[in-house]
Amino acid sequence: MKTLFSSLLAILTAILPAIASDYQFQTVEIEPVLVDNNEMIVNINMQDATNSVHNTFKPIGFPKPDIYSLPYSLTTHEEKWGRLAANTGVLFAGGLTALAILQMLPEDATAWNKEAITSVPLFKRWVNHVKEGPVIDKDNPIFNYCLHPYAGAAYFMSARSQGFNFLGSFLYSAFISTVFWEYGVEAFMEIPSIQDLIITPCCGAIIGEGFYRCKRWIVDNGYEILGSRALGYILAFIVDPVNECLGYFRGNPAHQVAKDYHKSDVAYYPWVQNTIFGNEYGITLNFTF
Repeated sequence: MKTLFSSLLAILTAILPAIASDYQFQTVEIEPVLVDNNEMIVNINMQDATNSVHNTFKPIGFPKPDIYSLPYSLTTHEEKWGRLAANTGVLFAGGLTALAILQMLPEDATAWNKEAITSVPLFKRWVNHVKEGPVIDKDNPIFNYCLHPYAGAAYFMSARSQGFNFLGSFLYSAFISTVFWEYGVEAFMEIPSIQDLIITPCCGAIIGEGFYRCKRWIVDNGYEILGSRALGYILAFIVDPVNECLGYFRGNPAHQVAKDYHKSDVAYYPWVQNTIFGNEYGITLNFTF
């Protein structure tokens, strides 16, 4: 099978540039990726030479490809705004729930003087805190340097798994952590924190991109880790909690990509994407042998 794969790769390398030039494609890249000893993925990328959209390659009604069926990239984007809106609603509800839980924790865990805080009317309290901030807080280091970066990564993955590129996911994470959390919900209880404004989106983006690559690995392996799907689903939930939870109610495209990759010896995914360098078209081929 490996010999057949090598022969097919050689044929594609020879004929694709000629075919691409006939359709005014500027460049053709063929990128074989060895997943393990029994599986290879070939990404075939073709860039538009005219920087114009070839509508004939994207029929009306053709669904957007899932980000996990496309080659890894920091700049590729195929946004799914409707699904992100649902994610945002869940994050808002989760934030309010988290605030309620924090209010029940001991004061030494949150550094909140509850008696002094609640003595001021709710909205007056928020205005006062916003005017006074941001400041260096004295919260428990576990909150500042463990939970906040993880929260930022979860915000980041909420957008990344819905087709947003690295920059778009970072901006979304910064919006949620700053507007909704620091200057929104949490400002009712404390003055906005300088550490949280920086650490949550910045560290969250770095960790989040690592989570994204981890989830791509999970999807490529059919949600199996050490032969266990239970471990695969648990790890997927840890790195992408919002999308994995909602996926059981609205469907999870990543699950379908994982199934398609492993249900046959050869699978293919045509795709169209817009980049800063022009329009790109391609096919991802998956060979199992």
